Amino acid sequence: MLIDNFYEVVNLEETTANQYTALVRLNTTHDVFKGHFPNNPVMPGICMMQIIKELSESISKCELFMEQVINVKFMALINPEKCNELTFSLQVDEVDEIVKVKSTIDFVGTIALKMSSTYNKK
Repeated sequence: MLIDNFYEVVNLEETTANQYTALVRLNTTHDVFKGHFPNNPVMPGICMMQIIKELSESISKCELFMEQVINVKFMALINPEKCNELTFSLQVDEVDEIVKVKSTIDFVGTIALKMSSTYNKK
């Protein structure tokens, strides 16, 4: 985990072939939220992207290096004080040393992020 104690994976399961769902609980008292932004905490986009990478590493069982983000859309702000549990949906396709991931993050039916990314296995 890049940022200690920032989140915990409550559940990670394969729902169908190459499709995964993860329930992630944010640590609402983490220092990241104190600085981004004071009195109005918002989940940083780069942290969302990092969690997707780390979940993809758990799924592929190897370290990954982000090679390319083909498309990323930040669609809603995540305030951890209002909702600290997020659902990550990932489609993970592995071909040789390449891992392609299509992902979404949502909370209470609101999509916060959509991303397509490519990783190299280290």
